[in-house]
Parts: sequence; C-alpha cells; structure tokens
Amino acid sequence: MSTRTRTTSAPEDAYTAEPFVPEGAGLAGLRKAAAECRGCPLHRDATQTVFGTGDTDARVFLVGEQPGDQEDRQGQPFVGPAGRVLDRALAEAGIDPTQTYVTNAVKHFKWTQPPGGGKRRIHKAPSLREMTACGPWLAAELALVEPEIIVVLGATAGKALLGSSFRVTKQRGMLLEEEIHGRHARVVATIHPSAVLRADDREAVYQGLVSDLKVAARALG
Repeated sequence: MSTRTRTTSAPEDAYTAEPFVPEGAGLAGLRKAAAECRGCPLHRDATQTVFGTGDTDARVFLVGEQPGDQEDRQGQPFVGPAGRVLDRALAEAGIDPTQTYVTNAVKHFKWTQPPGGGKRRIHKAPSLREMTACGPWLAAELALVEPEIIVVLGATAGKALLGSSFRVTKQRGMLLEEEIHGRHARVVATIHPSAVLRADDREAVYQGLVSDLKVAARALG
C-alpha cells in the first residue's frame, strides 16, 4: 500500500493579496485587514504592514515604492528623511501635504543584510511579482480616495502602476492619461524623494522634484 504525501500551500505562495482585501471597507477596515495580509512572502521578514494614510477625500494620491527601515518600525509611510523631503517639496510646489493621501505600491519592507553580516537592514527593490501581489490593496485605496491626480514617486512605483516598460527618466514631469486598476486616471511621475538624499547635487535634484510636482499642482487648477 503506497502512502501519498499531501502538501498544503501557504497563502503567500499564490502571490496575491486579493483574498485579504475586504470588499466595501473604509480606510480603517482596509488597514486592519492589511495588518493580517499574507499575500506574498514579504510579510515574513517585515515588522508590520505599512498601509497608506492621509485624507480619503484627497485630490492628490502619492505612491511610493515600499516602506523603508523607519516606516517598517513605525508603521507609517514616509516618516523618515525621504518623507520630510517630500513634504517640503509638496508645499513648495503648492500642494498642501496634509491634504494628500500617501501610500506605497508594496506594503511590506523588503530588506537584506549587508555583506559580512551586521544589524543594519538594507533596502532591496521588490520584484514585479511582489508588486503585482500587492496590487489589490492599491486598487482598494484608489477606489476609496478617488483622487484627481496620482503622483508616482520613483521607477518601482511607476512600474507597479504603469507597467514594466515605464522609465521615470523618460516620463517624469508629464501629465499622463492612463487606465489604472480599471479606472481612468491622470498621472504625474517623478523621482522618489530618497533620490534627493543620495544625490551629489541635492539642490538641483530637489528642484527637479519640485518642478515635477508643480505639474500636478497646475493640473488640479
């Protein structure tokens, strides 16, 4: 008599957050459900889910790549140095940071250890499969907020929303008309604010970020 070994796949093996997204939920309900998301393996090494935050009546919807080290520890998006750069640039461009909704394409921090070990957690870019897995959360946020303008911050966020052919260097600072998660949307792409912090000429890169955000501000009228 032969014995068959039956293996049970884990939810993260499916690479989709869809089963975890409650239909018709408000922001609090979405955030609570997202805290239990196991739609991809990234939840295993992250401290917590970092869901979007801000004004659900916001006209501007900002999308970054993924939480960083500080965001992962605090549970809020854009609370580190890059967040401070973003708030300053928004204000300078004429967009009130308190009247925006801010989130990330991927809700868990993907990281690796430095060569030779150590406690520092080094950011690692999410894969297209991981971004796609997290897409249902982003779709739910967009359906809830219904923004007039989506601002894409960086190449990874751009690929998550606009496809793998997206290039921030070619499409930044342009007002794009796109179909995103079944909705017509106006999109402006720019660099991720962390790029300002890494730049040799920070002021020039920062002014480029402000210039792109001004395109979004003008589109709002």
